[in-house]
Amino acid sequence: MLRTNENIPPRVLHLVLRQLASLQQEKLDGVHFIANNEDPMDVQAVIEGPTQTPYEGGCYRLKICIGAEFPALPPRAVFMTRIFHPNVSPTGEVCVNTLKRDWDPQNWSIGHILQVIRCLLIVPFPESSLNEE
Repeated sequence: MLRTNENIPPRVLHLVLRQLASLQQEKLDGVHFIANNEDPMDVQAVIEGPTQTPYEGGCYRLKICIGAEFPALPPRAVFMTRIFHPNVSPTGEVCVNTLKRDWDPQNWSIGHILQVIRCLLIVPFPESSLNEE
C-alpha cells in the first residue's frame, strides 16, 4: 500500500518512478539506493564516506524528501545518520546550492542530487554553511 504519495500528482509519481528505475540500473559510485516497493516516494540511500576524508569508512543514510511540486521545486535532503559537516544542520538537513538557488529541474535528477551530496563530503561548501563549528 502506498503511503506518502497520496497527495502527489500522477505526473510527479511517474517521473519519480522513472528516475528510481534509472537509478537502480546506474549504480552510482559510493551510493547505494534503498528501494521501497510499498512507497516509492520514500527515497533513501546509503552514501559511503569517500576515501581520504574524515568520513572514510562510514556509511551515512540519507532521505530525499520529494514534494508535490517536484521537479519545479527541488527536494530536501536529510541525513538520517548523525554526521558533523559544515553543510549539514544538527537535524541532518543538507544545505547545498544544487538544492536551493542553482536547482535546474530540466537537467537534474535524484541520482544527480545523490552524487552532489557525496561530493559535498569530499569538498564542503563553506559559503552555504549551516554548522558554524
